[in-house]
Amino acid sequence: MEPDYQDIQANKVVAALAYVIFFIPMLAARESRFAMYHANQGLVLFLGALVVNFVGTLIPIIGWFIIVPIGNLLIFVLAIIGIINAIQGLAKPLPLIGSIQLFNKW
Repeated sequence: MEPDYQDIQANKVVAALAYVIFFIPMLAARESRFAMYHANQGLVLFLGALVVNFVGTLIPIIGWFIIVPIGNLLIFVLAIIGIINAIQGLAKPLPLIGSIQLFNKW
């Protein structure tokens, strides 16, 4: 994906916010391919966090003390990577989950 330079410059902050609250680009920059790419990545990350926490709380002991903390740490690291990519103007997929596309706006 290669959005144009002006799109990237105008929507870096909105794209970075997608990793905090994934639907912000859907409301603020719906026409931006760059922001929507990061919104997709943020949504996949959010769903991954839901799965990690749901599965981790269902499994006693191992889930509570291993799956949830390590899973949430991984989600946090992936969010930081996504924010850094967005601020740098890159549309790089996140490791492990970056190839998942839930909506195709770009």
